[in-house]
Amino acid sequence: VQLQASGGGLVQAGGSLRLSCAASGLMFTIDVMGWFRQAPGKEREFVATTSWSGGSTRYADSVKGRFTISRDHAKSTVHLQMNSLKPDDTAVYYCAASRDGRLLVREIDYAYWGQGTLVTVSS
Repeated sequence: VQLQASGGGLVQAGGSLRLSCAASGLMFTIDVMGWFRQAPGKEREFVATTSWSGGSTRYADSVKGRFTISRDHAKSTVHLQMNSLKPDDTAVYYCAASRDGRLLVREIDYAYWGQGTLVTVSS
């Protein structure tokens, strides 16, 4: 499974960005896709995840109500719509995929990772 993230950029606080993660390869083996982020000087953290088939979702408390994760089966793509962005959201965002059907939040539970895309929120 290969993952390609895109959509990062520079935005002012309060603005919006939409990240995309295009997946290819053995997609029938994937049950869950998610997003993580890593801010400068900090560890990578969970942001959001979704069931590939059923559409169930789970969010980190820090983004709940502002971010929305969605999937497009036809394009094998997962999106992360980010609204009301804050400077604290500045980070490299990574998409990831898991064969585990549960909506897990640890990095170790995701076997496949895309390259990161940088999101910078200015104050």
